[in-house]
Amino acid sequence: MDFKSAHALGERLVLGLEAVIRGKSTVLGYLVAGLLAGGHVLIEDVPGLGKTTLAKTVARLISRTRKGDAVVFRRIQFTPDLLPYDITGVDVFDPGTRKFVFTPGPVFTNVLLADEINRTTPKVQSALLEVMAEGQVTVGNTTYPMDPFFFVIATQNPVEMEGVYPLPLAQIDRFLMKLRIGYPDTEVEVGIVRDDPSATIMPTVKAVCGKDEILAARRRVDAVYCDEKLMRVAVGIAAATRSHPGISLGASPRGSLMLVRAARAFALLSGREYVIDQDLVDLAPIVIAHRLRLKDTRTDAVALVREICMSELSHLSY
Repeated sequence: MDFKSAHALGERLVLGLEAVIRGKSTVLGYLVAGLLAGGHVLIEDVPGLGKTTLAKTVARLISRTRKGDAVVFRRIQFTPDLLPYDITGVDVFDPGTRKFVFTPGPVFTNVLLADEINRTTPKVQSALLEVMAEGQVTVGNTTYPMDPFFFVIATQNPVEMEGVYPLPLAQIDRFLMKLRIGYPDTEVEVGIVRDDPSATIMPTVKAVCGKDEILAARRRVDAVYCDEKLMRVAVGIAAATRSHPGISLGASPRGSLMLVRAARAFALLSGREYVIDQDLVDLAPIVIAHRLRLKDTRTDAVALVREICMSELSHLSY
């Protein structure tokens, strides 16, 4: 896939999402960038803002393939009584063959909505660690590979709400970015109430691409140019979080790696074959902030990362 085709694909995805999720163009652009970067996305927000509708629309937009295979969308509602094999699957004894047969869990899909992921225990959350990082599931002594196209959209309730378990760092580090949808403004909300797009528009959404095209676009993202100086800035941002007095645990090298990859995907979506410093400014807060552990929980991690990013860029010279 050439650059123009990959860029056009990204634009079609954003436009398709905007038809259903209104007034949130910036967030949708970040989401598509995460999809093209091959990462997973965590959305933290209160119920009722369209998170489930957003995930379903993504699956509808990516359901055209050369073989006619539809993209499989599945939703897991995380609850306190959930068990790990409810997600990954389990070996079940077959009396006919007198052998154990693996029954795949809902994680074997293309687009997975992990709804309210922090309402279950860390033990259950850990069932997603292997599949999100390595694209495979191990049950017993057998490893089962996933479809090459596997995309997780997870939602979590704000930590201030009752009945939630904070995500372990190993789990939250699997997400490329953490987004917030936020409430719509008044005029947009009036339009939502009038048109009810999740009920009237989403069922009519047509596919704009297939799994093979998404995978080709991801390979094109790898070819987007990022100057070494900007790579050093990304590394400097991650390194600065490790020595900051207000941070008890900083970002790992995965953080800087994901920042550069997200910046490449965002550049492609913006119509550029190269990364600019503004890409890092825009993306560092949503790619790095959720990976940190702060000494004072009242500190705004997003603002802190933005400040660190601007400081690192101030030393940049061409």
